[in-house]
Amino acid sequence: MFPTVREVLELEPVRNGAPRLVAGERGLDQAVRWVHSSEVPDIATLLRGGELVLTTGIGLPADEAGLRRYIADLAEVGACGLAVELGRRYAQRLPTVMVRTADTLGLPLVELHRGTPFVAITEAVHSMIIDAQLAELRAAEEIHQRFTDLSVEGAGPAEVVAQAALLAGAPVVLENLSRQVLAHDAAGGSAELLLASWEAHSRAIRPAGRTGYDPGSGWLVTAVGARGQDWGRLLMRVSSAEARYVILIERAASTLALGRLIDPDPEGPHRFLLQALLNHSMPVEEVMLRSRALGVPLERRALVGVVIRPAMATVAERVLSEMSVRGLVASLDAQSTGVLITQASDEVLRVFAEKVHKSDATAIIAAGETVDSPREARRSLVEAAQVADAVRHPAPGVVRMTDVGLAGLLHMLRDEPRLQTFVERELGPLLAYDARNPREQLLEVLRVYLDCGRNKSAAAEHSHLSRPAFYERLSRISKISGADLDSVQACLSLHVALLALDALRS
Repeated sequence: MFPTVREVLELEPVRNGAPRLVAGERGLDQAVRWVHSSEVPDIATLLRGGELVLTTGIGLPADEAGLRRYIADLAEVGACGLAVELGRRYAQRLPTVMVRTADTLGLPLVELHRGTPFVAITEAVHSMIIDAQLAELRAAEEIHQRFTDLSVEGAGPAEVVAQAALLAGAPVVLENLSRQVLAHDAAGGSAELLLASWEAHSRAIRPAGRTGYDPGSGWLVTAVGARGQDWGRLLMRVSSAEARYVILIERAASTLALGRLIDPDPEGPHRFLLQALLNHSMPVEEVMLRSRALGVPLERRALVGVVIRPAMATVAERVLSEMSVRGLVASLDAQSTGVLITQASDEVLRVFAEKVHKSDATAIIAAGETVDSPREARRSLVEAAQVADAVRHPAPGVVRMTDVGLAGLLHMLRDEPRLQTFVERELGPLLAYDARNPREQLLEVLRVYLDCGRNKSAAAEHSHLSRPAFYERLSRISKISGADLDSVQACLSLHVALLALDALRS
């Protein structure tokens, strides 16, 4: 926000004074907070630090000890420089004692060899400072507006982190308290290099205070949380703790904390990665990188997708933890939980299902094919979802594709127009009849007949109808559908159509 001494020396009013730096070169990059002109020898008592002092020297001490003390006092209070106009007190050059003392203390000492109005220098520098402050205010307002919009839109952590990285022009990482990466943006750099050995790297970053800068690592860090409960840290790799960076990182952290209060979603990062695999919304390499940063490496692992119904994400996560098995776990929708297990085997799945069923014996646990590459993980997850959809009744253990049979196949084909045409051709007339005569429900009579293996007596008893009434309805079914119910082939076709109808209605 403030110009440096080096930048002030390049201003035209200063250059008009023919400036010559005679000491303190290493202090040229100090910020000039204000410009103060004075002929008072004890001016240091009036300063607060960051001032560039202008003087003609007419009020300075006459003895070397006094000049040495004058320079030392300026350095001690944090003045950023001293410019002395020659001609009134000192004709050709400043006293050697001033030069040596200033150089020792790193205080920039400048000779002005031509007379120049100090007010011109003061106005020029103060204009720079005020312009910078206005720019800083505008930047702060933009930051505020950007993150307010994100809050209103319900943006997720990844969007907030990406916006912070864009505004800072620097990498930003959001991590939980276990140093696992929840979201990151490398700001155009290598994400793999950014997150390499992240946990160990993060634990070595020790800023002071709730928001602080660690100069050793180059990370600006702030805690993320609300209501006295922190749940993570936001880190920004920048060159210093400039005010604009502090404002930016704290505003981003507030947006993240507010988002968690509105939608407390601890599954968010896992859900994001599972959805990325299912929807192809992110390159597999990026999914692998982010998953590894979460502590769930996918490379060189036996992977299997699992879908649990009803949704039991908390139970599934707890069971994996008890088994010391790693995996991605998140609710896929209101009815189901997705799990990508990274240490897949028949025994792991058996124990996993056994423990989940202890929490809910009616849960359906469906698994896809075991694969050995993250690129094939989507196929396993999709297959698990298809199997879960196809299971009509709770089953013990883990259900695989080989367990769902014809009903499962028809369920997977339920969006196929040719299957829908087949159902309409076989059952359309009966469905239309039942719609006009809701008390008879011939379709259910046909279902019972076929489920009972075409045993009319058993089917009549199961339907709670007398045999004559049941036989009469079978006759009506045959007439309406045009099917011979004594034909095995015709009944097989009707049975498949009924199973397909169930799949369509599910």
